[in-house]
Amino acid sequence: MSDDTRPLAVFDLDGTLADSGHRQHFLEGRRRDWERFFSAAPHDPPLEEGVRLVMASATECEVVYLTGRPERCRRDTLDWLERRGLPKGRLHMRRDGDRRPARRTKLEVLERLGRERAVRLFVDDDELVCDAAEEAGFAVVRARWALAPQPMKDAQQRGRT
Repeated sequence: MSDDTRPLAVFDLDGTLADSGHRQHFLEGRRRDWERFFSAAPHDPPLEEGVRLVMASATECEVVYLTGRPERCRRDTLDWLERRGLPKGRLHMRRDGDRRPARRTKLEVLERLGRERAVRLFVDDDELVCDAAEEAGFAVVRARWALAPQPMKDAQQRGRT
């Protein structure tokens, strides 16, 4: 728990702050290569619209990152955030082996965060996650600045990211 008392601004990574398009080919076809998909994440270029929003939010909010990436990617993810000069913030990741849909895992974390402090906004590109967050009463910004390819949409719905 943070000593910060500001409201929270919660940001997804893939498709919101990080452009994962260059690694989508690992999810195409019948045999998806999740290891290579996540191993390529450090090379994601930033999504400028998301970066502008997180930087602006950091002036009034504590930034929290909430991703469907598995815990084993923590070091690479923290390094990526630091290299991009993004605000420091808590990083919530999916437990290794957790295959539940992102709309469930992320909503659990959002609800827990909301019990700690006000969540001013939640920013994500996954429509199902956004729908669930809105239904739970959170203010949602739908990150539509990067079009998610079909393999990523399928993976989000099945609980892999």
